[in-house]
Amino acid sequence: MNDRVCLMLGAVLAGLSVGAGAFAAHGLDGYFKDKYTQSEPREVAGVKIPAAQKYLQDFKTGAEYQMYHALALMLVGLLVQSSRSAAWPVAGWCFLLGILLFSGSLYVLTLTGQRWLGAIVPIGGVLFLVGWGTVAYGVCYGTRTVTL
Repeated sequence: MNDRVCLMLGAVLAGLSVGAGAFAAHGLDGYFKDKYTQSEPREVAGVKIPAAQKYLQDFKTGAEYQMYHALALMLVGLLVQSSRSAAWPVAGWCFLLGILLFSGSLYVLTLTGQRWLGAIVPIGGVLFLVGWGTVAYGVCYGTRTVTL
């Protein structure tokens, strides 16, 4: 994954994150109340909350993590420009796939109620962790070619 691809994908995904957040803030509350009114409450940290409220928060979490990692993808694009390291493409792919699996699964899970998708979300989270670890590795051990 080269610098331009990282920067472009990061910018597009960040913009889509803003759209998803706006959608959650202005359109989903009523949808979730209608869809999940009859659903059993969900337990969060030992407290039962309405399913509609839980799913709205989960959707917002997907948008939030998408934004963080879209910006991380842009950071990787900048790192590619400043130094050579095999870590950068790995980190970029981890962030991109993490967004697709973590945020994407949360979006689809909350909109459809297909709870089995909850099993995919942690895989995206692990990819985020691997991506950040790879960035740390690249910063420590990457070959610098440009002095900033």
